[in-house]
Amino acid sequence: MAASTRKGGSDKILEKLAAKINAGEFYEAHQLYKTLYFRYKVQNVPDKVIELLCSGSKLLLQKQQITSGADLAVTLSEYLKEAKAPVTGGLIENISELFRLMGDKCEPRDKFASIAVRWTKEVQPDFSYGNPDLHQSFACTLWKERNYAESRHHFIRSQDGFNCAAMLIEYSIEKGYPSEVDLFIVQAVFQYLCQRNKTTASIVFKEYTDKHPHVDRGPPYLLPLLNFVWLLLIAIESGKLALFSILCERYRPSIERDPGYFQYLDRIGQLFFGVPPPRQATGFGDIFSSLMQVDESAFSDEEVD
Repeated sequence: MAASTRKGGSDKILEKLAAKINAGEFYEAHQLYKTLYFRYKVQNVPDKVIELLCSGSKLLLQKQQITSGADLAVTLSEYLKEAKAPVTGGLIENISELFRLMGDKCEPRDKFASIAVRWTKEVQPDFSYGNPDLHQSFACTLWKERNYAESRHHFIRSQDGFNCAAMLIEYSIEKGYPSEVDLFIVQAVFQYLCQRNKTTASIVFKEYTDKHPHVDRGPPYLLPLLNFVWLLLIAIESGKLALFSILCERYRPSIERDPGYFQYLDRIGQLFFGVPPPRQATGFGDIFSSLMQVDESAFSDEEVD
């Protein structure tokens, strides 16, 4: 009897909600959405909670009720995290659409996206940076908004090397100097590798160097850093520590263009070549001091092609 009464009460609120929407009374509609949300949450019906918040936030955002729509969207992401809801393709699509509808001027959008990423990290622990498809969708929206820095942040946590390369080409042409054409791709490759994502690292490097109008065709390349990355990817496939060591030494002047590269190479050496961490951390994460710790016998049986 009690359950039937609650159901009847919810149905009446839904009727009121539809009437408020049709009348354009969006503030009242927003309040009714919140009332229904709390009812469904108490009743422990997660499917209804998620459907209500997805459809409600989408409708309000489409009606240009950005504040109300964003509030429901943030409530959705908080609920997904709290309930540890399974990550599905449908939910990823809904979250991606809400992110797009909020627009780049919507202040709560960052909070919404951050909570959604944390939800996927907790539910899918294999993705330590969050669901890559979710990151890819955020990256593409931000790219269309010409927010290249934030787009790059999400692309690096995705598995979409093709679009990442296209965005980086546009980013370097629109915002970079001609002398930085290699820097845009090198850091991206290093960051993918530090996540053990060598497949996407290889794709983004090839796409960028093949299609950037200001990069001479290769390999080999005219720019030393591009040659270094090309050879580094080959060395990773071979797993030869000696080759990695020689590359780092020979290209050291180019690597020193950005002191941050040493930290990336420290990590890459540890992940793919068994290089130990530096005994004493330096400001530059000196990969060369790490390599000196490797017993010379590790090189004795290796040949550098």
